[in-house]
Amino acid sequence: MKKLISVISAAASTAAMAGYTAMTAFADDAQAATAAAADGTQQTPAMGLGGMLIPLAIMFALLYFVAIRPQKKRDKELKEMQESLQVGDEVVTGGGIVGIVVSVGEDTVVIETGGAKHKLRIKNWAITENVTAAERIKDAKASGKSASSAKLESAAVVDDDAEDKKAKKKKADEEE
Repeated sequence: MKKLISVISAAASTAAMAGYTAMTAFADDAQAATAAAADGTQQTPAMGLGGMLIPLAIMFALLYFVAIRPQKKRDKELKEMQESLQVGDEVVTGGGIVGIVVSVGEDTVVIETGGAKHKLRIKNWAITENVTAAERIKDAKASGKSASSAKLESAAVVDDDAEDKKAKKKKADEEE
């Protein structure tokens, strides 16, 4: 909702500035033309370089606050998320692959995908979302704690094969 309001306000202010500039430019030209025709002299337009720079500066400032600044903020948050990956986090890559982080290297991450526990080594920059961290922050907000004060614990990696072996061993022990 905030984004929609900011886009609408930016568009309205840009349109107003463009309309004002066009109207004053044409009015000055018409006034100069009638004065020159009446006097027989040539006049320069009243709207000089300063009159053109002010609307351009305002439009650039609006562009900065509506488009550039929020994008830089999103990029910074994404980079922080990619640097704070932990073993056990569920992540989504840019290509849509979902997996659990098994190991974290300097610039690569190894993730496990699927029921067969296939492992993929991918670059940190390819990770677009950390599902586990997002859930922890959401739970912290729901419980009334702030995201920074909430105790964030990494999720444990579940090894299905180890659980199957334990269950079989327990069953064998019970039979004896």
